[in-house]
Amino acid sequence: MVLDEVATGTTRFGLTARILHWTMAVLILAMIGIGAAMVGYLGNYSRLLTWHKTIGLAILVLAVIRIAYRIRRRPPPQIDTMARPERLVATGSEILMYALFLLQPIVGWALVSASGIPIRVLGGLRVPAIAPADPELYALLRTAHSALAYLLVFALTAHICAVLFHALVLRDGLLRRMTFSYRR
Repeated sequence: MVLDEVATGTTRFGLTARILHWTMAVLILAMIGIGAAMVGYLGNYSRLLTWHKTIGLAILVLAVIRIAYRIRRRPPPQIDTMARPERLVATGSEILMYALFLLQPIVGWALVSASGIPIRVLGGLRVPAIAPADPELYALLRTAHSALAYLLVFALTAHICAVLFHALVLRDGLLRRMTFSYRR
C-alpha cells in the first residue's frame, strides 16, 4: 500500500486514484478533440479513427480499473464547505460520469462492430466484434454514441466549472484533493 493512501486525517484521494483520474482526464479530452475532428473531417479520417478506437479501448479498461479501485477503497470524506444538496449533486454527477466512462466506449465498440468493418487498434491488434453487422443497428448506435458524447461534454464541463468555483471563488481546498503535491 502506498504511504500517501494510508495517511490519516487527510481529505486527499490516494495516489492511485489521482493517477487514474488525471490519466483518464487527458485521454477523454483527447477523445473529444479527435471525435470533433472526425465529425468535421479535419485531418486523416482513417488515422483519427484508429486513434479514436485505441484511446476508447484504453478508457474502457481504465474505467473498469477505476471503478474496481473505487469499490475497494472508499474516497476521502467530502469537504465541510459542501452543503447536503451540493453533496448529493456531486455524488450524482460522479455516478453519471462513471456510467458514461463505461457506456460511451462500449457503445462505440458496438457501433464499429455493427459497421461490419474489422476492428483494429494501433499496432494492428484485432478486437472482436460485440454486435452483429447491421446497417440499422449501426445507425441507431451512431446516434446513441453522438448523444452520449454531448452528455459527456456537458457532465465534464459541469465538473470542471464546479471545481473552478471551489478553487477560485470559495478557495476551500477542493482541488487539492485530486492534485499532486510538489516541493520547492
